[in-house]
Amino acid sequence: MIKDITLGQYLPGNSIIHKLDPRTKLILTVLFMMALFLLNSIYALLTALVFVLVCFKLANISFKYAFKGIKPILYIIIFTTILNIFFTSGTVIFTWSFISITKEGITSAILVALRVFTLISSASIMTYTTTPIMLTDSIEKLFNPLKKIKVPVHEMAMMMTISLRFIPTLIDETDKIMKAQASRGADIGTGNIIERAKSFIPILVPLFVSSFKRADDLAIAMESRCYKGGEGRTSMRVLQFKKRDYITYIIFLIFIVFLFAMQHLLWCFVYLLLLFVDITIYILI
Repeated sequence: MIKDITLGQYLPGNSIIHKLDPRTKLILTVLFMMALFLLNSIYALLTALVFVLVCFKLANISFKYAFKGIKPILYIIIFTTILNIFFTSGTVIFTWSFISITKEGITSAILVALRVFTLISSASIMTYTTTPIMLTDSIEKLFNPLKKIKVPVHEMAMMMTISLRFIPTLIDETDKIMKAQASRGADIGTGNIIERAKSFIPILVPLFVSSFKRADDLAIAMESRCYKGGEGRTSMRVLQFKKRDYITYIIFLIFIVFLFAMQHLLWCFVYLLLLFVDITIYILI
């Protein structure tokens, strides 16, 4: 399960998604997530999911690896879906003893599952196709106006870079500690909830010690290189919007408009799919 956590991992590539400006990917991802919370149509959310899957294909990322990022929260999605099925009031379609399943509950469960699945997948595309440094640079550029009111934008961006950078490292460290403790006879992940919680203490203690040591080593390394903050610092790669970024904005806005139209017009679903296929063929060519 530890190895299934792919947050913060970057997959090198030369696809059109990789080539987009990181600011474009960040802005569109945030807008897409906001749109998902406003959509209340199964057809619209299904289309949004198809859109995300096509983006994975354009980024040359296998669906198997994409699903790998969903596995750690799969149980949460299933649990939430079950709660919506059995605890949503409405038109009853099945009753057995004290259990009642309603039409509204099934609809709500499908909406929640699609929304969460699409949210996680869309966020994964951004991290898979953008290096942590480029992502942090884009955040710093977008929040540059806040420097006028003395907000430490560069320092905040640096903190985010370090956090994203060390997520895979801490995951690997946790996996090594778990294997080391298991080889010494530690019983991890068995028994009741209290026993399972106690079994993770031999893992958390050395993990925290290792994390603090890494943080101290990083601080010493930054001080030895005379790091004094963001004042006067420049970037090795200058971010610049290109023609493909503007085209992506236009396609995305058209897509979002049709998603909201689909909540009221079912025929837009077929039309949107045809339009999306045309746009995909145009991009690939």
